[in-house]
Amino acid sequence: MLTHEQYHHIATKHTTLLEDSDTIFILLKASGYPISEHEVGYRLDTYFTSYTKQKYCVIDIETNGSKPGSSQVIEIGAVMIQDGEIIDHYETFVECAFLPEYITKITGIEPEDLIDVPTRKEALIGLRHFMQDAIFVAHNVNFDYPFLNASFERFGLGNIGNPKLCTIELAKRTFESERYGLAYLIDFLEIETATHHRAFSDAVCASKVMKKSIQTLPEYVCTTDDLLRFSTSSKKERRLKKEKN
Repeated sequence: MLTHEQYHHIATKHTTLLEDSDTIFILLKASGYPISEHEVGYRLDTYFTSYTKQKYCVIDIETNGSKPGSSQVIEIGAVMIQDGEIIDHYETFVECAFLPEYITKITGIEPEDLIDVPTRKEALIGLRHFMQDAIFVAHNVNFDYPFLNASFERFGLGNIGNPKLCTIELAKRTFESERYGLAYLIDFLEIETATHHRAFSDAVCASKVMKKSIQTLPEYVCTTDDLLRFSTSSKKERRLKKEKN
């Protein structure tokens, strides 16, 4: 269960603290934070859920630039993973009036692909409903997560409360490779792919990288929280944990 201090820390991060406790709980749930209410208090579900039973939303986005302040998402691809299998998916183009030529060369997405498709707000709302409180997973999560978070905030959809997991960092801790970029790992792991640099295809490939990593997790990784901590741990932390167990 969460202590009052832990709940206060979470509430400070995701709300203004002007709301009552019931409203704060509703806001946290709406943002995708994996919290549940029980008779004796609140529980952070990742501490109690086996990493094998946890739902993971593996996401990839294509954008028309690298900075969320001056660029936008043009394509979203996501797969929901549980027990190592894809149980659902979400993919959409996103309406966009400006598409640089170099983006078309990289992705193969043409300007006409982005006409008469969901608006940015519609596409983001669709993703919000799809993610629910799953773990947000991406290959280089430090790009996709803040870019989408800024997009959510821009359209008044709040921020993303889902815990995040980076398949690059997880891969570095579970198997040896000369490089860990997705294009290299697709070849290295002999992953079948439709088209690299397309959102849905890359999301599927990232999920396969994650599946490969999970096959070699140490025995002490049992819960989702264990997995999240392991994915960001140092060599020293992993060695001490292994010795302790």
